[in-house]
Amino acid sequence: MEKEIALLHRADFEFSHIFYFCRKGFEAIVEDEVTQRFSSEELLSWNLLTRTNVNFHYISLRLTVVWVIGVIVRYCFLLPLRFTLAAIGITSMIVGTTVVGQLPNGSVKNYLSEVVHLTCSRILVRALSGTIHYHNKENRPQKGGICVANHTSPIDAIILTNDGCYAMVGQVHGGLMGVIQRATVKACPHVWFERSEIKDRHLVTKRLREHVADKSKLPILIFPEGTCINNTSVMMFKKGSFEIGGTIYPVAIKYDPQFGDAFWNSSKYNIVSYLLRIMTSWAIVCNVWYLPPMVRKEDEDAVKFANRVRSAIARQGGLTELPWDGGLKRAKVKDTFKEEQQKNYSKMLVRNGSVGSLSAETESD
Repeated sequence: MEKEIALLHRADFEFSHIFYFCRKGFEAIVEDEVTQRFSSEELLSWNLLTRTNVNFHYISLRLTVVWVIGVIVRYCFLLPLRFTLAAIGITSMIVGTTVVGQLPNGSVKNYLSEVVHLTCSRILVRALSGTIHYHNKENRPQKGGICVANHTSPIDAIILTNDGCYAMVGQVHGGLMGVIQRATVKACPHVWFERSEIKDRHLVTKRLREHVADKSKLPILIFPEGTCINNTSVMMFKKGSFEIGGTIYPVAIKYDPQFGDAFWNSSKYNIVSYLLRIMTSWAIVCNVWYLPPMVRKEDEDAVKFANRVRSAIARQGGLTELPWDGGLKRAKVKDTFKEEQQKNYSKMLVRNGSVGSLSAETESD
């Protein structure tokens, strides 16, 4: 944009120059780099899943027959089998953690808790026909550390706990999720917050610091984006996770959308609809990279440290790095953001206007 503006300023101002800015404005409204991250990733070819070809047009009888057979296989065979496995996994998790939670604190309880969590997580991954490739296992998060990862779906936590145990951090829920939370916290030191507490940053930071200070506790699992992004990019990391202290273990997660779209568009689908779509996909295929541990430098504040970790995850996962807050998924753009962009834009115009005037004077001389 800066180069194009410089070309415009080489000549005297003409009324037609404003059309350049109008075009840029229309382009930003039609397809900006933020809102497109909150919708499913576009595929190069149809993978015979209904949702990836909403505006279906008849192509051939053969392709239609193949698609119908796929629907029968996914809904009549795979879905009942996956639902049964998911029910077994969830029931085993609730019963197992409740029983283990009755034991006195010690190495035996910790060992049995890890066995229950790993076993149940692996059953749940099987319920999704999950095929997961873990890379650089020597960098797996260690006790007393903080694991941070990019966030695409609620199943991210299951994908990671399939290969190791973590202490979860989140808000207390009701319903089935609440039952699972109350059962698991008896056997594992998860950190659950009440709705009124989650807004108190100092209280959250204090409880997380206390957890990290105990090197015998499992690593904390945090998704610093705060919302699900569509597997193409990594957005701004909230700085709170990087103010706690301790060692950060970055993890990059990248799903293969050809077999199933793992992204949860929470503004469009509720959790039940999302799980139905996931369990009627062909499979969930993804790669997980454990990156080398990172520590905050002395001359680095929490924001810079968060950006450095985000950049490492984006590079490893082949994701686009964006500076925008994932909260824009539901909230309006802050006025401070608008003013900052307006100032940058005006500086660009003034700078290039000065260069254009100088060039014109030189040519006339």
